[in-house]
Amino acid sequence: MSDPVLEVKDLTTHYFTNKGEVQALDDANFSLARGESMGVAGESGCGKSTMAFSLINQVQPPGRIVDGEISIDGIDAVSLSETEIRKQVRWKRISMVFQGAMDILTPVYTIGHQMKEPLHYHQGVKGKEAREKCEKYLGEVGLDREIFTRYPHELSGGQKQRVIIATSLLLEPNVLIADEPTTSLDVVVEAQIMNLLKRLKKELGISMIFITHDLSILSEVSNKLSIMYAGKFAELGGAEKIYNNPKHPYTEKLLASIPRLHKDVKRLERIPGAPPNLVDPPSGCRFHPRCPYAKKKCKEEEPEIREVEGRKVACHFAGQVT
Repeated sequence: MSDPVLEVKDLTTHYFTNKGEVQALDDANFSLARGESMGVAGESGCGKSTMAFSLINQVQPPGRIVDGEISIDGIDAVSLSETEIRKQVRWKRISMVFQGAMDILTPVYTIGHQMKEPLHYHQGVKGKEAREKCEKYLGEVGLDREIFTRYPHELSGGQKQRVIIATSLLLEPNVLIADEPTTSLDVVVEAQIMNLLKRLKKELGISMIFITHDLSILSEVSNKLSIMYAGKFAELGGAEKIYNNPKHPYTEKLLASIPRLHKDVKRLERIPGAPPNLVDPPSGCRFHPRCPYAKKKCKEEEPEIREVEGRKVACHFAGQVT
């Protein structure tokens, strides 16, 4: 396999609030090869979006990256200043489709005016050349060129989401992060957007990170799957292996909570309890208060993430109980 386009080592991001230090993301480790796609799933508050904002070095106060490395095309993004990250990395090498992105379009400016801005700032491209490039990428996402002159209120939710995706691709980044890209869209438009992202990945050869709580969506778009719980990776590996044979109890219970078309599932399961308070997370394994297999060791010792049957799992008894 070629050198990874994105490599993350021990990435840790905390929020420093009046109520204490929120351990939102701890010791994230993964890599992404060129053209590869990784799905990130987990309950709300597990650290998915914090990880995404950390990757583009845009964590909002009171949060900040406190440890770790992010290498994008060989550039150490963590060590760069804000000016350097804007000029060298963000949107040029890695870009992001934000959660609820279609709501960020400014209503008083045309779509074209807003799309041209990153081209002006990063590449000095203006006028006819900028318009032609914007129209090219509008076409890539299945929109007519005349969308360029429209205002946001003239577009549907799905069209606005496509505009945001087109804008994120303008500087031709190697990595695209899609954070809940189908939030607030109906199921038909959701399917269209996901099919669009799959097509763009194949045709443009870019690497993608899909973030969602919906495992059924990720099964369609991801080569690799990472399951997050309470700010940590619980399981990470090939998507097919994890879907067919999960090794972490949390992954097992998540998969048991969704309908399966090709398996005889008599009854859907639920995970009792609620995710922990990350100001004061549980000792040992953070999942142990909700885990049906928890033993004394789980309450006292934090599990190391280790290789189990071709994937990485953070569980003392991975593969022994599922």
